[in-house]
Amino acid sequence: MTAEAPSQAPIAAKPKSGWINILVDYGPLLVFFAVYKLTSPDGNNTAGEIMAVINGTGAFIVAAVIALAVSKWRLGKVSPMLWLSTALIVGFGALTIYFRDERFIQWKPTIIYVLFGAALLIGYAKRKALLKYLLEAAFDGLSDEGWLKLSRNWAWFFLALAVLNTVLIYTISFEAWLAAKLWLFMPLSFIFTFSQLPMLMRHGLDLEGKKEAETTPPVD
Repeated sequence: MTAEAPSQAPIAAKPKSGWINILVDYGPLLVFFAVYKLTSPDGNNTAGEIMAVINGTGAFIVAAVIALAVSKWRLGKVSPMLWLSTALIVGFGALTIYFRDERFIQWKPTIIYVLFGAALLIGYAKRKALLKYLLEAAFDGLSDEGWLKLSRNWAWFFLALAVLNTVLIYTISFEAWLAAKLWLFMPLSFIFTFSQLPMLMRHGLDLEGKKEAETTPPVD
């Protein structure tokens, strides 16, 4: 009589990440907005406005680094997108503070959108769904063809956001641009994400068994 094979140890369940991902992606931007508004002077005070931008940018950098640490601590990983986004926040934030010029922090999103959009389109041209690796296969059951189409669609969306952000930099005030980051770019990203569901379902997405993971690339 053969001995019974020892049972495998249970695999630890991944921590639920939905709210953590939202906090990590958009928390630093909310901190920036809050600090800027709290320290922004009343009336037309250029020096005060510059200090408000510097204060907000400093808080933005600290919040971004904390968000990265939280992602590593709670999720056990840091996505490539988050690494790049945090590096650009720190880099362009430092330039904003050093030169006392808010244009550096305004151009950061455009650069992120162009980099992601170009990378995804190059991957699509080579039949490689880079978004699958960036999101770590967050969509359970999605076919390779579905991942390719999703990568292509997000690429064009990122490039459209890059154009929109650039236009806003030259046409509205810094405070209005900052408000647009919250009330325009964030809603657009969520609307676009949900608009992809019919296509994803046609390519095998299992909504019932879908993993709770980061499914919306950051757009801060």
